Amino acid sequence: MAKKPINIVMFAVDSLWADHMSCYGYHRLTTPHIDKFAKSGVLFENFFSPHIPTTPGYASMLTGMDCFSTQVVALRHKGGLPDQVATLPEILREAGYQSTCIGFGGNPSSRGFDNYLHYDGWMPDETGKAPKAENLNEVAIPELERLAKSGEPFFLFMRHMDPHSPYLPPPPFDQMFYSGDPCDPSKDSIRPVLEFKPFAEYFKSWMPEGITDADYVIAQYDGAIAYMDACIQRILTRIDELGLAENTLVIINSDHGETLMDHECYFDHHGLYECTLHVPLIMRLPGVLPEGVRIPGISLQQDLVPTILELVGVDAGRSFDGKSLLPLIRGERTANYSEFYITEATWMRKHGWRTPEWKLIVALEPDFHFKPEVELYNLILDPGENHNLAEKEPGIVAALRQRMEAWIEKREKETGKTNPMYTNLQWHGLDRGPFTSSQEAYDNLFIGSLSQARGLQQKK
Repeated sequence: MAKKPINIVMFAVDSLWADHMSCYGYHRLTTPHIDKFAKSGVLFENFFSPHIPTTPGYASMLTGMDCFSTQVVALRHKGGLPDQVATLPEILREAGYQSTCIGFGGNPSSRGFDNYLHYDGWMPDETGKAPKAENLNEVAIPELERLAKSGEPFFLFMRHMDPHSPYLPPPPFDQMFYSGDPCDPSKDSIRPVLEFKPFAEYFKSWMPEGITDADYVIAQYDGAIAYMDACIQRILTRIDELGLAENTLVIINSDHGETLMDHECYFDHHGLYECTLHVPLIMRLPGVLPEGVRIPGISLQQDLVPTILELVGVDAGRSFDGKSLLPLIRGERTANYSEFYITEATWMRKHGWRTPEWKLIVALEPDFHFKPEVELYNLILDPGENHNLAEKEPGIVAALRQRMEAWIEKREKETGKTNPMYTNLQWHGLDRGPFTSSQEAYDNLFIGSLSQARGLQQKK
């Protein structure tokens, strides 16, 4: 009997910081179902999304290419992907796959799917809560059933929005990790959040009126993850019931992490700190991938497409910037990278260089957090990146900067394109050039209300 083709189901979660998942060591049990799923497959402990935020993150996830090849670095990327860059659904279509994208239409990085389905992944309902994952399931499960009945191999891509603000999980998840009074007058930890003018109106539009305790908001983020985890299990259950589990590659991934109270980048996903770069990758394919294996070596978002294609036996007839992860699983290689280039063009324009020991961050223009132009962190001694050593260690700064600039020059020569971090001067979406001071950036960048933020989100 001929071997069944392998289907692909990808949970591509927006804003999921791996460190807040219990299977990655978090102290709260936020992902019990994903934890169990991970025991049936392979978990990558040091998987990173080097190009922040959403649009460049998904660009690498869905093309197997870095930012020099995709030319995508900004949240508000104008134009599409280069014609010579193929997306995963486009490659799979040539191999006879049909594809559906749920919750990610209209973005330059989502090019090439056969079907685009939408759900409400943003606004609260009449209860004031946002059942995002249940809304997704109402669309995704019928589509999964339709794809299963078609008899053709399929790629189902789902963009979950629960860990993306506003964090408004429904009961009981809103109280799962918090029993206090969010408006406790003895607390004052939320004050700097609500005083940060660029985001203040947005935060006030969905946080409780009179809130004083930032820990409440962090608990809502964790609750949103736990809620999504339960809803993801519903889809995993349906995969089993439909008889798809044995020939379906299931992937859990994220476009970027999330800053909570970290580094004054409040409840968002900007900055090149570990909380934004470190994302989950868990894959299951019974009989092909081993069970309960954890891979410690460094790997990147661009490695996903070549890995998927190798697992499903599709020859793309092209090369990728990323590398297959299968040699790591087989123990033939300990890591895909020892160091790598990082970029961000969300609310700040910065790039940098990360090694296992050091993180260099260089501002390409002043940022609205009034941070220093150069930041250097020792990731071993200071994993929270709280002590900037740039002034104390000028030699290390110079060495890392030299390695970064050599890499940029190498990739520019290989692609024949200028680094997009240098050319994308309207990354902020304003009709102007780079900011000349942090104060100017602070006075001009603005999220707005919840409805205005949704409009910005829909343009990603």
